[in-house]
Amino acid sequence: MIAIISDIHGNLPALQAVLKKIASLGCENVLSLGDVVGYYAQPGECIDLLRLNKIPNIMGNHDSYIVNGTNCSRSKIVSEIIDYQRKIITPDQVKWLSESTSCIIENGDYFTHGSWKDMIDGYLYNVSPSDFPQGAIHFFAGHTHVQSLIKIKGQTFCNPGSVGQPRDGDPRAAFATLSDNEVILHRVEYDIDLAAYQMKKAGFPEYCYKNLYLGAQIGGRIDRITINS
Repeated sequence: MIAIISDIHGNLPALQAVLKKIASLGCENVLSLGDVVGYYAQPGECIDLLRLNKIPNIMGNHDSYIVNGTNCSRSKIVSEIIDYQRKIITPDQVKWLSESTSCIIENGDYFTHGSWKDMIDGYLYNVSPSDFPQGAIHFFAGHTHVQSLIKIKGQTFCNPGSVGQPRDGDPRAAFATLSDNEVILHRVEYDIDLAAYQMKKAGFPEYCYKNLYLGAQIGGRIDRITINS
């Protein structure tokens, strides 16, 4: 059994809760679909926890901001948080992040962060057969923070949801497992107050973390993934 996690975004309490649940399920392997960093106050600790557990990471857009010294053109607050994180992440942690791959393909299972056409920053809010990579039986992608399991014409799309910032109206941390061709979605409660406290201690306003209690984007928007078959 493999566990698939995504979009941790520096939320250490959520990651700890998810890894504890994954261990209880007896998963042999864990894979991160990217965005270990961004949004919340403990990116370095999250990187170290993945390293300690030998969890490989696929490059996400927030990871790429840190690695490449760029910023998010879509959001001023996201850029401010990335700038803060650059000051607290060590060179060794950045080096580990820079070694993230763009995708993993194994026995008909395809994994990436965004879409297959834009692996780092492609959003899949509407899933159709054309979005599946050629030869894919299971296609796993993160980035939207919306947990989904969609079957189209013998193929399965799964977004495991976000560990650190769910946006589907459920504030619990999300992940998925794959075993014997069966994909199962999971949710785990975690200490949101502690994640919020770490942000407050770092000097960020409530606006940056109150969405965690809602299972929403910063600003309160709740997202969905739809099917176009």
